[in-house]
Amino acid sequence: MYGFSIALQPENLFFCLLGSVLGTLVGVLPGIGPPGAIAILLPITFKISTTGAIIMLAGLYYGAMYGGSTTSILVNIPGEAASVVTCMDGYQMALQGRAGPALGISAFGSFIAGTIGVVGLMLFSVPLSKMALKFGPHEYFSLIILGLTFVTYLSHGSMLKSIMMCCFGLMLSNIGLDPITSTPRITFDIPELFDGIGIAPVAMGLFGVGEVLVNLERTIAVELVKTKVRHLFPSKLDWIASRWALVRGTFVGFFLGILPGGGHVVASFLSYGLEKRLSKHPEKFGKGAIEGVAAPESANNSAASSSFIPLLTLGIPPNVTLSILFGAFLIHGITPGPFLIRDHPDVFWGVLSSMYVGNVMLLVLNLPLIPMWVQVLKIPGKYLYPLILLFCLIGAYSMNNNVFDVFVMIIFGVVGYLFRKFEFEGAPLVLAFVLGPLLDMNLRQALLISEGSFVDFFTRPISAVTLGLAILLLFSATFPFVMKRLQHYRESVDEDAL
Repeated sequence: MYGFSIALQPENLFFCLLGSVLGTLVGVLPGIGPPGAIAILLPITFKISTTGAIIMLAGLYYGAMYGGSTTSILVNIPGEAASVVTCMDGYQMALQGRAGPALGISAFGSFIAGTIGVVGLMLFSVPLSKMALKFGPHEYFSLIILGLTFVTYLSHGSMLKSIMMCCFGLMLSNIGLDPITSTPRITFDIPELFDGIGIAPVAMGLFGVGEVLVNLERTIAVELVKTKVRHLFPSKLDWIASRWALVRGTFVGFFLGILPGGGHVVASFLSYGLEKRLSKHPEKFGKGAIEGVAAPESANNSAASSSFIPLLTLGIPPNVTLSILFGAFLIHGITPGPFLIRDHPDVFWGVLSSMYVGNVMLLVLNLPLIPMWVQVLKIPGKYLYPLILLFCLIGAYSMNNNVFDVFVMIIFGVVGYLFRKFEFEGAPLVLAFVLGPLLDMNLRQALLISEGSFVDFFTRPISAVTLGLAILLLFSATFPFVMKRLQHYRESVDEDAL
């Protein structure tokens, strides 16, 4: 009730509405995802209250999950990464003249799953915060290592490339003055680097400028479905066909959203695969099965809600979008973690309650405004991309009124473009960059407590279990690669012997 008293204030209601609408717009427009949008909007939040700022940015995140389905169903181009799976059956339904039910089940499924996810967030946050109070530097260090391992383990591409990106992110996080001795590290005697590199210029470069550069060289023609969108409310048969897909997608998304590196993208793929495996008619999937829309859409929205659990209770962002949101907390002078509920209950409960309100807003807005979103899809890239670049430039400069931040953003824009070209993921880099200072500080504190001994990391129960799990994940991922290389080596030795 305290949270709703904050979330329902006119100012916070406006920010919730603004975040939800902007999030839907970001989801609808192919190219710019939630990470880039949140990074671009970060400078705007400096002049508003902390609660309003986080409410708006959180609304943008889960709003993008709603909007991504519109382009997937009507254009067969995912507006957001988690909506890739929705294309498979959503677009086929649209071609069959059933775009309305597809969009309807997507909106209702997103609302149901998102709301259940917020209920889970409300129920699990306080117990997890109490448990986190038992954590010391050893436990936090091990937990961060496990989180980074999960990110590399669940990466979409090469695990070796993900590990390289993690290491690069950790290296970037060490730029600046040493937090204990104040010794300059990797600054090259450049005064602007003594304070380190800001999260906003890096994120805007990687996910804003980099995405624009990638999209500029694409020649995909957007072809809207010619049939009119009608009958947005799914029929009784549609509800019967998709009811269990909604339930399973919600729970799959909720649990994967908590895991670092899991998130909404993995949840949507896994829930779709699960439905196809359990279906009595798997041959219908990919040909317009409504379950193929309901499952991934409910999974990605449930994951978007539950991903706030590790951020708010442990202070560890589980995905790249929440890493940037973590940066927003720090910019406003608040450190997410077990003390957030005690020290800033207005922020914690206000943001959580706003997610209930935001889900209702999105349901009410999305269905009537679908014709408007269709018109938005017709905006040519030659007008859209220069505007995005302009916002990035203004945002990077306005943070510290420093041209150096603009150069940092441009450099990382080019780097982000090259990463995309050579199939390197930006998410492990940003997560490692955000968690790097925490990793460094907790490692140093742990070694000071144990007088330089690493033994305590394996004798303290929680630390030992989390480190052991991280080592097991790394071993399970690298073992097939090592065996393959050994097999190749043996074959080459046998050939030489012959």
